[in-house]
Amino acid sequence: MPAEVFDEVAYAYDGTLEGLLSAIFAAYANHENPTDVAPEGVLQLRLSQRVARIETNIEHAQRVRRGLCQACGHNAFNAVKKAALSSRPDAGTAAYRFVRYAMDQQKARACGRCRKRPNCAGASGRGPCPKQRGRAISDITHPAVEPLFKIARSVDQECEHMRQFIRFEHLGGGNPSAQLALSTPAASPAHAQRGGSDALPAEKVDMWFARCNPRDSVVPLVMEHFVERFNVQPFVIYDENHHLAGVYDGRTWYLVRTDDPDTQLLGPEALPDAAAEEATVQDAWRRFYRAVAVESRYNPELRRHFMPKRFWKNLTEMQQDTARANTAQAAPAKKQAAEPNRRPARILEPATGIEPATH
Repeated sequence: MPAEVFDEVAYAYDGTLEGLLSAIFAAYANHENPTDVAPEGVLQLRLSQRVARIETNIEHAQRVRRGLCQACGHNAFNAVKKAALSSRPDAGTAAYRFVRYAMDQQKARACGRCRKRPNCAGASGRGPCPKQRGRAISDITHPAVEPLFKIARSVDQECEHMRQFIRFEHLGGGNPSAQLALSTPAASPAHAQRGGSDALPAEKVDMWFARCNPRDSVVPLVMEHFVERFNVQPFVIYDENHHLAGVYDGRTWYLVRTDDPDTQLLGPEALPDAAAEEATVQDAWRRFYRAVAVESRYNPELRRHFMPKRFWKNLTEMQQDTARANTAQAAPAKKQAAEPNRRPARILEPATGIEPATH
């Protein structure tokens, strides 16, 4: 069907930051103003709207990044990057609208009365105005800036949740059948350039592993935080929702798609066993968590506000002790044998008053 039949156009990209920047470049190159810019699996078509699928082009993405940083500052590019990692379906459209607005503001500036005009490299439209850099992202009341500002703030909040609620476990037991992809050349260009080897045998790996389930794909944004704290200790952060793993081998970190058949899945067979003292340390942490609780100030609503319940399944302190779990499994069987017509009582944590998680 010819393009003239449709009133609007929507751009679909692959969901990556490079794909979003390529879509922004295509809008300028094609002299089009798409009404929607979204990943292919998220895009919802409207009536009289055609879809243009934009292929990711690294060169075009780099041109958009350089132009945006030069004209609007690094804060503007960081906001666009956070929008690309957001799970909101309108994040791509908000980023595109902001880039359009920010670049138009640079073109519409008036240099006639500027006192720095004689010495300014961007005078009369020859380049970006130093006084205008950073102003676009600060105008949070503008309709083209406010959606992106809210999305970036939401992603920042999710990053803070990850820094607070990620719990690592020590892996270092012997599991000869497991192979851990701490050094996968296909997934790590930097590792391939330095001549890395294949996956390391699990029995030789001493590492820390954490599972998380963030709303947004924020693992790339929090890796630097944990790299600074772990120093040379290898670790892996596995995002269950987005099938993405951040891997640090002690020298550099990289990302691995866990749903890619060419890479090693982070399943039970791919990870080494837990270290010998791991169960004891986790039980000690749970006992400490219960010991510092003040029962008279118990407020479950406030706790759910600061500690969202969607993170609880991966929090060590919200799970049962090993001894308590064994007791809880044996108690119902004994009680049913003694009183077959009576349902077993519900077991509550003594300090928190919540039901223990069952796995």
